Amino acid sequence: MRRKHVVRAALSALLVLCTVSGAGGALSSASAAPAPGTADALSAKFVRALGQDLGLTAEQARTRLSQEAAAMKTEPKAKRAAGAAYGGSWFDAATGKLVVGVTSAEKAAAVRATGATVRTVARSAAALDAAKARLDRQAKKHAAPAAVSSWGVDPRSGSVVVRVRAGAEDDAAVRTFLGAAERAATVPVTVEKAPARAPKTLAAGTVGGDPYYTGNVRCSIGFSVQGGFVTAGHCGTSGAGVNGWDGSYIGTFRGSSFPGNDYAWVSVGSGWWTVPVVLGWGTVPDALVRGSAEAPVGASICRSGSTTKWHCGTVLAKNETVNYAQGAVYQMTRTNVCAEGGDSGGSFISGDQAQGVTSGGYGNCTSGGEIWFQPINEILSTYGLRLHTA
Repeated sequence: MRRKHVVRAALSALLVLCTVSGAGGALSSASAAPAPGTADALSAKFVRALGQDLGLTAEQARTRLSQEAAAMKTEPKAKRAAGAAYGGSWFDAATGKLVVGVTSAEKAAAVRATGATVRTVARSAAALDAAKARLDRQAKKHAAPAAVSSWGVDPRSGSVVVRVRAGAEDDAAVRTFLGAAERAATVPVTVEKAPARAPKTLAAGTVGGDPYYTGNVRCSIGFSVQGGFVTAGHCGTSGAGVNGWDGSYIGTFRGSSFPGNDYAWVSVGSGWWTVPVVLGWGTVPDALVRGSAEAPVGASICRSGSTTKWHCGTVLAKNETVNYAQGAVYQMTRTNVCAEGGDSGGSFISGDQAQGVTSGGYGNCTSGGEIWFQPINEILSTYGLRLHTA
């Protein structure tokens, strides 16, 4: 028994694409087809669902998606134009533009020529990343107290941001850690208040879209790759067997890393196959995956998981270190999308571009929360995998 009905719409679209491509490569000449990642390429239902989560009308959501798709294309060009003066970038929802920080006025014109808005910043992205790396090394020697939730860089303020659980700002261990952080980073350290609860991973006991099971743990499939799928590392160790939603055997964890990282990949067989699809759970049509261009900070993003299904929000920060009880996890992206137990490993997607796999965070989908994901391109690079795209 294999699940077919939940991906019927997406598979039908794939069959159309394959048929056209197989008939003499006509797909490449269909100039009227919408470009991947644009609002025109996405369904009206998808646009409405995104607008509902972000508090936008359908027309505002459609406009924003088009602007974000343009920003994703601009970002790598702007980064190359800025060179060593690159100070990070973020999407400004108010103007609909990608904003790029530069440390040298001499580079402003070249960056502006790519279509980005330019802002002068005090520190380069390389300097901020180096400062955070020093703090990471410090934390490996002297573990961060549990009241410190995460830390990362903020190109807009030119600082390393340490997020401390509400009510614990004056704890002796926290103050000691912050003092050490300032000395290690050698750049300004900003303290932000985080929710009072510690961040946690989102695996769940076996409780019955697409979910998978390893032992008594339920998690969610992230993205199909050639030969299998990627997911969260805390969901299983290398060599562990994986069963599908119907209890039948899928395959095996071929690689897994947690903590430090939170990613894994599973090879599939036994009659299972991979498709470039993210389930919309009836909230939106199943989404086709067409690439893995990275969305900037401030861009909208959606998540699919086997417990809470489909939810959307925005990218809040990148390259953060999350201080889980099991140990720190590095180079994570923080969002204000909600999730709950069993959503771990599930897909984060922006438009039709894969972004990463769900790791953990705070809150729930009733009161809201913040969730981190492990970026997809690092996973693909680490394991030498190729994303399955439409």
